[in-house]
Amino acid sequence: MREALRVGAFVLAGQYPGQSAEEALHRAALSAEVAEEAGLDAVWLAEHHFVPYGVCPSAATFAGVLLGRTRRIRVGTAISVLSTSHPVALGEQAALLHLLSGGRFSLGVGRGGPWVDLEVFGGGRDAFERGFPESLDLLLRWLREPSVSADGGRYRFREVPVVPAPGPGGPEVLVACTSPGTVRLAGSRGLPMLLGMHIGDEEKAGMVTLWRLAAEEAGLDEAAIAAAERQHVSAGVAQVADSHSEAVQTLRDALPGWLRQGLAAHRTLDDRPRPMRDPLAYTELLCELHPVGDPELCAERLVRTARRTGISRFALLVEGSGELAATERNVRRLGGEVLPLLARRAEGSGRTGRGVASAGGPASGEPGGRSGPSEPARPPRSPEALRG
Repeated sequence: MREALRVGAFVLAGQYPGQSAEEALHRAALSAEVAEEAGLDAVWLAEHHFVPYGVCPSAATFAGVLLGRTRRIRVGTAISVLSTSHPVALGEQAALLHLLSGGRFSLGVGRGGPWVDLEVFGGGRDAFERGFPESLDLLLRWLREPSVSADGGRYRFREVPVVPAPGPGGPEVLVACTSPGTVRLAGSRGLPMLLGMHIGDEEKAGMVTLWRLAAEEAGLDEAAIAAAERQHVSAGVAQVADSHSEAVQTLRDALPGWLRQGLAAHRTLDDRPRPMRDPLAYTELLCELHPVGDPELCAERLVRTARRTGISRFALLVEGSGELAATERNVRRLGGEVLPLLARRAEGSGRTGRGVASAGGPASGEPGGRSGPSEPARPPRSPEALRG
C-alpha cells in the first residue's frame, strides 16, 4: 500500500441536546469551510429525515451550498439515499453540481434504512429490499449516456435526453456498503465503496477483498479495478487533543447524549422495535478504532488503517464535541498538526521504503511513513465471515 493518504471531514449536522437545527447546520457549514482552510482533501455530507441524529435532509442541496462557499475542496454526499430519491432527479442534480463546480462534486449513494422515510416518500419496503440495484443502474446510465429510457420493475418511461449532460467521466459515484450483497453490487459495477465508522480495519479489509472478487468475476479489467480501489473511502471519527485521555473525554461528554437522542428517534417502516446500540459503549468503540488522541496517535491510527485495509481516503467525523468553537479547533488541528506528521512520515519513507502516508492538503508528501504502527497487518476475513 503506497497511495497518498487523503484526509477529509465527515459532517452529519447532528443536533445535540439543547441545540436548534439552525445551530447544527451552521456548525456543519463552518466545519466544511474550515476544512478547506486547513488543507483537508474533502468534506462528506450525510443525509437524514425526521431525526435529530442529522438535520440535513438533502446532502446534494447542502453540497451545492458548500461548493459555492469553497474553491478547492472536494464536496461529496455520504450518502444520498436512493430508496427515497428518483435516480433521474438525483442524476440531474449531480450533473449540475459537477459542471458548476469544475468537477469537485462526488456522489455517494446507498440504500438507507428500513425507516418511516420509505412510507413518507412512497418507495415502500420493496424499494429498500429489492429496488437498489435497479435505481443504481438507472442513475449510472443517466450520468454516462446521452439519452435514457427505463423499463424496469420500479421505473418505466420513454427515452428522454440527458440535460445537462455531465460530459466525459461525469461526477464520481461511490456506494455505501454495509453488507456482502452491496459490496458485490459495487464491485460488479466497478464503483468505489464508502465504508462505515462502526466497523474496524479487519472487517473493512475483508470487504475490500470481496469487492475485488466481485469486480474480477464481472470481467472488469485490472486497470479499472485498480483505479476504483484507490477511491474507496473509510469513515471514522477524528478528535485531536493534547492527549488521548483529553480527546476521549471530549467525546464521552458529548457523543452519548447525541446518539441516545438521535438513534432513539428513528421509526421503522413497520413500527417493529430495532435494537439500538448502547451510546456509551459505541462511543468507546469509536474512540479505540479511529484517530482520537494527540496528533501523533491520530497520525499512527490513520497509517494503521491504510496499511491494514489498503484504503487511502478518509472521511472523519469532526463535530464530535457538538460545539461550534471546539469543532473549528478540531478541524484546524487535524489539518495543521496531523497532516504535517503524515507528510513527514512520507519524507522518511522515501529514503527507507517503509510505510504509508501523506495527506490531501498543502502539507502533502509522497506515500510512506517511518513511524507508523509496527504491528503486522491482520489477514482479511474471508468473504463468508463478513457481517453488516
